[in-house]
Amino acid sequence: MKRKTWNEIDQIAKELKTIGKKIVFTNGCFDIIHAGHVQYLAEAKALGDVLIIGLNSDDSTKRLKGKNRPINSETDRAIVLSAFSVIDYIVLFQQDTPYDLINLIKPNILVKGGDWPEDKIVGADIVKADNGKVKTLQFKAGNSTSDIIEKIKNG
Repeated sequence: MKRKTWNEIDQIAKELKTIGKKIVFTNGCFDIIHAGHVQYLAEAKALGDVLIIGLNSDDSTKRLKGKNRPINSETDRAIVLSAFSVIDYIVLFQQDTPYDLINLIKPNILVKGGDWPEDKIVGADIVKADNGKVKTLQFKAGNSTSDIIEKIKNG
């Protein structure tokens, strides 16, 4: 199973670093998977050896996206993400941001979509202080869960 606890991912990250593996980290709600997600995750994985996903919990997603979200439960979202060969590990976080999780893992590369300016990327300070890199990947306009939900609602 790709889904790991915080204690498990802490041990895994330490072991991976010991053997010189490059850890890539990104996070999100991944509520309704779409082509933008697929492309983004493949590009993120290509930056390193191991891709770890910080997945917003149901409560975290609700606080971030509103009372009608998530559409899919955290368990279902983790199952869907587990099917992606480019994803190595998935870790749920309850907080509003993955800051504490990033601080635990200390990835070599922190990745977000191009709609995030680098100075607003949570955890960038941690990664840079540890001699890591922060990368933004090109944002694919029109590829968002919110857009898909609007299309469904408006027929």
